[in-house]
Amino acid sequence: MNIEIKKSKKPIKYKDAIEFMEQRLLEVNEKKSKQLIWILEHEDLYTAGTSFNENEIIDKSVEIVKTNRGGKITYHGPGQLICYFVIDLKERKKDIRRFISIIEKSIIDTLKLFNINTFADKNNVGIWYDNNSKVEKVAAIGVRVSKWIAYHGFSININNDLKKYDAIIPCGIKDKGVTNLYNISNQSYKNIDDKIIENFIANLKNLDV
Repeated sequence: MNIEIKKSKKPIKYKDAIEFMEQRLLEVNEKKSKQLIWILEHEDLYTAGTSFNENEIIDKSVEIVKTNRGGKITYHGPGQLICYFVIDLKERKKDIRRFISIIEKSIIDTLKLFNINTFADKNNVGIWYDNNSKVEKVAAIGVRVSKWIAYHGFSININNDLKKYDAIIPCGIKDKGVTNLYNISNQSYKNIDDKIIENFIANLKNLDV
């Protein structure tokens, strides 16, 4: 599978990440560059997707960066693993819903390795944890497809500051909470980036024509 694996140790500015992905998308479309899976972290940032509503901002003083990914409003910051990608669906089955399912399965499979059981919800995109009947989101997904090339990605909350979500209605969902992996199980997640890459690549093979 012709995919470049990129890991950034220092936080990447959101604007720089988007510009990099959009340039890579053009190059992948012209078959000038490899597809991409990119693990990184952002500094504190709120982003709003294409279905965002102004009513989802609780604290009107926070700055919101509007973006062309799918989904609503979310938070990015230290302690959160970001996985961006540029994946050519022209080389695979052109099935966006199935591609989203592959992302969901990759996250669920990875968290199982740390003895954390999570699930996907067909009515609410993302990965969820049942905390004694209180359902909480642990991973968010936001994807855009252009010329049958999927980009943007997903985030997994590891040990980020959950109070940051108080300023917004995360993903526009009022009746569910947000958590992170350390809240669920205080253990080492040192190699979680390698495991998510491994599972994502393995599951992508299910899209091969």
